Amino acid sequence: MRGYCLRVREIMNEKHPFVYEDELVTKARAMIRDFALRLLPVTNEDKKLFGTVSRGDVMTVSSSISPIRVKGVMANPKYTASLEDDVFSVVKEMIRLDEWYVPVVSSPHDKTYRGVLGLENFIEASIKTSPEKLSRTVSEIMSEKVVTCSPEDEVDDIWRLMQTKAFAGLPVVRKGKLVGVVTQKDLLESGTVKPTFESAKGRFRASTKVSSVMKTGVIAVEPSVKAIRVAKIMAFQNVGRVPVRDKEGRLIGIVDREDVARLLVK
Repeated sequence: MRGYCLRVREIMNEKHPFVYEDELVTKARAMIRDFALRLLPVTNEDKKLFGTVSRGDVMTVSSSISPIRVKGVMANPKYTASLEDDVFSVVKEMIRLDEWYVPVVSSPHDKTYRGVLGLENFIEASIKTSPEKLSRTVSEIMSEKVVTCSPEDEVDDIWRLMQTKAFAGLPVVRKGKLVGVVTQKDLLESGTVKPTFESAKGRFRASTKVSSVMKTGVIAVEPSVKAIRVAKIMAFQNVGRVPVRDKEGRLIGIVDREDVARLLVK
């Protein structure tokens, strides 16, 4: 893969949705939910990149009929790639900034929005061209310090934890054993993290437990599995992190897209 300079334009997602700065935040929220997006680029009428909106940004809106425009909640991108940038350099910077997605513009001087580069795009390309780089075992690249939650935890608390720590998902553990996974996507789709007073019961509504929204069909691996297997799960099943468990089902680690990407750019 290093035999030539792989360019961003070769692997980026040209069809990644975007929203205009003057559109309603409620539209952006619906797009993030419906398309399962982590990042939604914002442009002006000339399709020049103007900013980005994340899942957390849209959840600050306090009403489903809010008149707030996207430009009122968007942020400046931490990093922007250009079509002709070297993918390895871009991915290294994404890892440094802890960004899984970055918007792509035509060039450093032409800010016309062209798409989004995600770590999974890089991982998928690497599976095809440099599978030998993924021959290490999961135990060599996994993180052993895993933040988890319980089926009995309240959804509101877990959402705040995800926002504070910038987690897109958490393993759900009962008595040390992996029983499920809950993600920001799950919470948004369930509607349980709408601001309190959007609920029909208002601020006195009953709290929702993680057990009611978590996914129990968890894709997990054992530590002896090769990294390429995890990479394929991430690239082809749209999974951001894969829990690692022992033969007894105890959670012992986790591998996310950054761990795999970091292995590939060494």
